[in-house]
Amino acid sequence: MFALWLLLKSGTARRNYLFPIFCLLLQLIFNTLDRRLHISNWIPITKKEVEQRGWDQLDVILISGDAYVDHPSFGAAVIARVIENEGFRVAIVPQPNWQDDLRDFKKLGKPRLFFGVTAGNMDSMVNHYTAHKRLRSNDAYTPAGRAGARPDYAATVYSKILKQLFPDVPVILGGIEASLRRLTHYDYWSDQLKPSILAASGADLLIYGMGEQAMKEILRKLGNGEPFESLQTVRQIAYLTTDKPENENGKAILLHSHERCLKSKMDFAKNFAHIETESNLVFPKTLIQEIEGKYAVVNPPFPLTGEKELDAVYDLPFTRLPHPKYNKKPPIPAYEMIKDSVTLHRGCFGGCSFCTISAHQGKFISSRSEKSILKEVDAITKTPGFKGVITDLGGPSANMYKMQGVDLSICDTCKRPSCIFPKVCKNLATNHKPLTQIYRKAREHPAVKRVFVGSGVRYDLFIGRPEKEDKHNGYTEYAQQLIRHHVSGRLKVAPEHTKDNVLKVMRKPSFGYFLELKRLFDDLNRKDNAKRQIIPYFISSHPGCKTEDMADLAAETAKLGLRLEQVQDFTPTPMTLATVMYYTGINPYTGKKIFRARSLKEKKLQQMFFFWYKPEYRNRIKTVLKSLHRTDLIDKLFSGKGRQTR
Repeated sequence: MFALWLLLKSGTARRNYLFPIFCLLLQLIFNTLDRRLHISNWIPITKKEVEQRGWDQLDVILISGDAYVDHPSFGAAVIARVIENEGFRVAIVPQPNWQDDLRDFKKLGKPRLFFGVTAGNMDSMVNHYTAHKRLRSNDAYTPAGRAGARPDYAATVYSKILKQLFPDVPVILGGIEASLRRLTHYDYWSDQLKPSILAASGADLLIYGMGEQAMKEILRKLGNGEPFESLQTVRQIAYLTTDKPENENGKAILLHSHERCLKSKMDFAKNFAHIETESNLVFPKTLIQEIEGKYAVVNPPFPLTGEKELDAVYDLPFTRLPHPKYNKKPPIPAYEMIKDSVTLHRGCFGGCSFCTISAHQGKFISSRSEKSILKEVDAITKTPGFKGVITDLGGPSANMYKMQGVDLSICDTCKRPSCIFPKVCKNLATNHKPLTQIYRKAREHPAVKRVFVGSGVRYDLFIGRPEKEDKHNGYTEYAQQLIRHHVSGRLKVAPEHTKDNVLKVMRKPSFGYFLELKRLFDDLNRKDNAKRQIIPYFISSHPGCKTEDMADLAAETAKLGLRLEQVQDFTPTPMTLATVMYYTGINPYTGKKIFRARSLKEKKLQQMFFFWYKPEYRNRIKTVLKSLHRTDLIDKLFSGKGRQTR
């Protein structure tokens, strides 16, 4: 370009027609940038933007607790693009002010079909509070990480406001906050059982899980002029009705009522066992629960999203950028973290007791095609400010891509909550070669310098497997490629605990798998003369975990020379097995009592053992260990005997 400019300084360029060609080239460049960055490329969020499109009324208005980032990792953006792609007029109201005269809720008028409401990519209470119920000082989904841009129980607050302002317009809830609160659930922050969010919010319908298929069916019905009541037949939705639904041919499960759950923790636990079991089936039943004289009905989900359909979602015209209204504001931390990442698949068959992924996304894996993934990698390289690094090729669990049952008819009748706990299912295909190939092709892109895997890796899928199986499924090759090429200096994995009795409650593999992974990791470091680090995640205060178990964890990790950084205290979140055990003190599947650290004092005591190496905790830890008659651990922690150096 500089050489061409020099030519233009001479009259020769004009005589040789280079000048008009150069001008045309510049015009094409500016037109391309204008098309990419023009305001019309985003879903409208203001009345002016709606009017610029020539629209006099919107079909759907989405209310979101997150800032609007037009990226496939942001749920509101995905649903908005799906609605747009179906031919309907849609706008988003991001992070409306709920404390003033409510002008944000009124500014776009009344939608023709419905309001859609989501608290955002996170449950608003998890977003706001720590495990110790302290108010967080930041919100990653807001410019500058500013806290306070959404209310507590955001989906409920937004819905109530809309029902107050527009009582005749239907409200449909979606997103993880609504999804995991679709039936009676334990709310940690109020320390009480709460009814379905439908009852609390006054919303007319709820879409649970990944909602693209349900949304398209809803739009099809309403677009054909069918009444809103007809949506009660749509799969993957929940609704309230005053009429007790009929249970034809035993196709539904009648759960204990909300009122019964308030009186009996055992009945609440039994409800959960039904809910989790059905959520892990290929052909689940309808769930029905009586709540305050009405009935919450949860229809079965849609079949697993196929490759072509999932590719189509990620092929929607996302700009992959925050809306221009944020251009003069500080960065949005969550966007900065994921902007150069790629989601390969959905779902997780790990079944961890404390995790909500399978309850929301499902147990079965829905994967994108290699072509779709590499197309997105290429798109990332063309976004403004790309620095040559793909920050993540992953998913809920990074290495479950393309994995499913060998004989799907066996999966059709399987009730296991996890395909890999207590042991990897013999019917599960765990070939890592397709994933290794994607890693290789992504890093071979001419504009890509590095490709990292930031999502969590289930190392029990490739560690400790028979040699013949290893060779066939490329386990060692995958592990070596991952460690050598896709670790940004630190490989983060999640053993969660060291004690088998606690890991069993967590539905996690033995700590021995981590030790074997660490041996492989250290061996590759020696061979490569590298200084990569392996960073394990651990959880304290999980149901089944006692103070003595945390002391053993401290001693075991100290022996390995680990000073823990990535740790967290267990936070009960709706619709997980661990949360039910935390509230009830009962294992729903056995009916047996289980220990749980309920008080803040107990939780802080357990968490202290993560940081045994800090001088301020030493005397207190010694006192606790003496009271537990575990003076042997005092020597292991503080004498330095038998400890590795990191």
